[in-house]
Amino acid sequence: MKDQFVTGVDLGGTKIYTAVADLKGRILAEIKAPTEAGKGIDFVLNKVVATVRQVSKNAGLPEIPAYLGIGAPGPLDPQSGFVYQAPNLGWRDIPLKMLLEQALQVNVTVGNDANLAALGEFCFGDYKGTSNLIYITVSTGIGCGLILDGELYQGADYSAGEIGHFTLEPDGLVCSCGNRGCLETIASGTAIARFAKELAQQGKGTGIVKAAGGLIEGITAEAVSRAAASGDQEALGILDKTGRALGLGFSYIVNLLNPSLILLGGGAMKAGPPLWQAINDELKRRVIKSNIKNLKVFPATLGDRSGLFGAIACALQANRV
Repeated sequence: MKDQFVTGVDLGGTKIYTAVADLKGRILAEIKAPTEAGKGIDFVLNKVVATVRQVSKNAGLPEIPAYLGIGAPGPLDPQSGFVYQAPNLGWRDIPLKMLLEQALQVNVTVGNDANLAALGEFCFGDYKGTSNLIYITVSTGIGCGLILDGELYQGADYSAGEIGHFTLEPDGLVCSCGNRGCLETIASGTAIARFAKELAQQGKGTGIVKAAGGLIEGITAEAVSRAAASGDQEALGILDKTGRALGLGFSYIVNLLNPSLILLGGGAMKAGPPLWQAINDELKRRVIKSNIKNLKVFPATLGDRSGLFGAIACALQANRV
């Protein structure tokens, strides 16, 4: 029975999303837990191990499945399972595959979280099988996974798709990667919250502060979205600025790769029409006509589960089960 199921883990900066699935990718049980990355790597790894054990129990399995796929943020080597840098977790040079295999005594496959989200959509989403698909997540950071000619493209050093680190402002803010003016510093969920807090500290953004429960320190991208939904002009302005920056960043990869489909996921993309409209307007402004005429831009069809399904697909493919 141990080799009749797989475990998938989507490890993010804010949550650990774990599931057990059968060999056709049908989920039997799933659980979410806060990552609490600030408590250190040992704490996070112990929590991953605990969720894997718990979800197997919830699925009614007598033992942990033999194969586990896990998506982790940041540049990594899927062959060795070595995570080079995961700024949103505070990790650098972590042998994730080895540590989890020692703890769980199962076969572990590691992949970049955005790459696996693209793979999840390709294998299990509403547009599965689309041969040229780009998945982009906009949340704490900005990640991108590429399906080119029906294959997951990872690049020579497995670091392709780092769209969040396109430089838009050469003299801009310092990014977590060490560069300046990256798209992440301008258009991530973290950036949205920062712009709003700066407004509030200037005595502006009263509608946003209200949506955040009256506390400046409580302002998040979600609070900005709530304020925008109620018609607050300052919140709408932040989302418009963010959407235009995202559209500009996306245009570079569209002009380079000419995909037929872009799927957008991540918490920030739940902001709705104001953000989406600005993205589409900027894409139309920046992308050459031959590359935009057949391009479709939609929400990720698997929602918050894109990375989870990708981790499941990764485990299935790596072990040919």
